[in-house]
Amino acid sequence: MSDKQHIEVALVGSPKSGKSALIAQMQLAAAKRQDVVVDFDEHHSHKEMDCESHDVVLQVVDAVNLEESLMLTPSFVDHNHHLVLAINRYDLLLKTHHRINLTRFRELVGVPVLTVSSVTGEGIEDVLNEVIVAAQTDCTAHPVVHAWEQQEEDAYRAYVQGVLHETLIHPRWDSHTLLEKINRILINKWTGIPILIALLGFAFWATFAIGEPLQNLLQSGIDALYLWIVNTMPASWLQSLVADGIVLGVGSLLTALPNIVVLFFFISMMEDTGYLARVAYLMDDIMHIVGLHGRSFIPLLMGFNCNVPAIIAARDIHNTKNRILTILMVPFMSCSARLPVYILFVSTFFTQHKALVLGSIYLIGLALSFLFGWIMKHTKWFKQPEQDYINELPKFQIPSWQSMGRHIWYRIKDFLQKISTVVLCASVIIWALEYFPNGNLNDLDSSWLAAIGKAIEPLMQPLGFDWKMSVCLLTGLPAKEAIVSSFAILYGGNLMNAPFTPVSAYAFLVFTLLYFPCIATISTIRKETNRYWAIFAVINSLLLAWLMTWLVTVIGNTIW
Repeated sequence: MSDKQHIEVALVGSPKSGKSALIAQMQLAAAKRQDVVVDFDEHHSHKEMDCESHDVVLQVVDAVNLEESLMLTPSFVDHNHHLVLAINRYDLLLKTHHRINLTRFRELVGVPVLTVSSVTGEGIEDVLNEVIVAAQTDCTAHPVVHAWEQQEEDAYRAYVQGVLHETLIHPRWDSHTLLEKINRILINKWTGIPILIALLGFAFWATFAIGEPLQNLLQSGIDALYLWIVNTMPASWLQSLVADGIVLGVGSLLTALPNIVVLFFFISMMEDTGYLARVAYLMDDIMHIVGLHGRSFIPLLMGFNCNVPAIIAARDIHNTKNRILTILMVPFMSCSARLPVYILFVSTFFTQHKALVLGSIYLIGLALSFLFGWIMKHTKWFKQPEQDYINELPKFQIPSWQSMGRHIWYRIKDFLQKISTVVLCASVIIWALEYFPNGNLNDLDSSWLAAIGKAIEPLMQPLGFDWKMSVCLLTGLPAKEAIVSSFAILYGGNLMNAPFTPVSAYAFLVFTLLYFPCIATISTIRKETNRYWAIFAVINSLLLAWLMTWLVTVIGNTIW
């Protein structure tokens, strides 16, 4: 044992690169060697290491996140470390139809570069042999990098991007199988975007075509229950609370449930087939216009479901500036909580163009999100070089009824939980403010609710909103669904009693889309970033909502 060569190896790489799993396999392979003893120590950067404390640096590079993983490489090169690169999960990169010209890669970096799999163990022996050779020879990197004196992130990133530009080979889609042809059509911007618009248009149309008969049936049941309570219970504050506060408030929101189920049926189908992953790939070029990449579009897509998990999903974006900017863009997406408000207004005021109006609201949110991102990318807080993004496209698969059922049930469960908690409480509060101090719902102008509404009415009058509409927007702060119940209480369960025109109704939808995200979303933004960005999100949303709604009002009244 005393004749064996002892080699100290510093194993470096991000936690997601798979280096921890690789250590165990490397140690097992090294234990079988009769000629050397190899010790592995985990490190994160050159600052943690002394050149004399180890013989070789083995850097583990994540093949599906190349640019960020390689950002460590120039720093090791600049500090004269004997370096070996192991590209982990290369098999996943090949599945995306990308590959690396390893020969050219080695020439540019000037160190040994090998592929390995921490899952299957493929390439472990080759990497170990290269580490032993590197420990016995001079394995410093190419002098063109070593000669640098600067260590700034921008300089390193420019070098890494240059290497990837010359060595990363993108797919040419030479396969002629049916699935490859479909894949090529879906991710091509000239065919993929029209297909996306057509599919979303069909989903919005079906939301009303299928959901409206069930919605009318539920509305009939709510109306019958309301009349039964009024005719059965003696006239009192309790009757008014149950009938006008709870049944009208909560019941009016419950009628939107069929439409929600239909829309999320189509969304879950797109997700389970693997189509939404291709939408993210398709949007990569568009996201580059903003200054982001396809990975940022995934949280935006999730935002159509709920903003909170979408913000949390942004954790997968390793670049801090891109992650924060993506988080700030998410609240522009029309979450499912806003959908009952859209359905109520669209069904009431836009009966001839339901799918078109609903789709336009979603499109406005997406367009403003991109515009906001593009503007912020040109500020000192977020300005930085663009990054490449490689997305592994999952295989097409037939959607599972069980999986889709779970996804839809989760939305139904979340919807019902909000109705029975936040919306119920909001309905009772709105009823109480409307009923007191006169004990009469017919005397609204002298109620506590009127006092609150008239205090903020001057701010909302330029938008065409009276104090009742303003109060309804206030109730949407804890949960946007509460807006529906507030309108039902204030206008006796019939939105046609409200003094809306088509222009003011559409303006109200735009304001609902853009103003103050729900409290849960703001809290999540604060946790994922800091309180300053959370405050910025609140102020930005209020100012943008007022400005865009004013523009819609002015332009709409001019045209119509």
